[in-house]
Amino acid sequence: MIEWSVTIAAIAFIFLVIFLILTLRKLTETISETKETLSDARKSVNSITDEAEELIHEANKISDDVKGKMEAVDPLIDSVHDVGDMLHDVTSSIKRTALKKEDRKTIHTQDAQDSEPLRIKLK
Repeated sequence: MIEWSVTIAAIAFIFLVIFLILTLRKLTETISETKETLSDARKSVNSITDEAEELIHEANKISDDVKGKMEAVDPLIDSVHDVGDMLHDVTSSIKRTALKKEDRKTIHTQDAQDSEPLRIKLK
């Protein structure tokens, strides 16, 4: 009986070892595939990183160019602003002058045939 038990235990151990060997082979294949995938991912990340650095450098160049152009346009914008302020002052002055003169002005035409004079009221 002990011989049968030892034989059955040995057979079970052999099956267990065979199962572990098959499992370890599959695990080795999976690890190898994972290693290849990680290597490809590293290569892709490195190329993307290089492209991103080039893109950042180009963006910096464009930003510097835009800053320079904005600085060149600033005096023009200031001049336009000054002209706008001047026009505002002139129109305000005209409005104040017109409001101070509440009497109607009469403009005579050269044509004497008109019976009524032309009147313009300034507001």
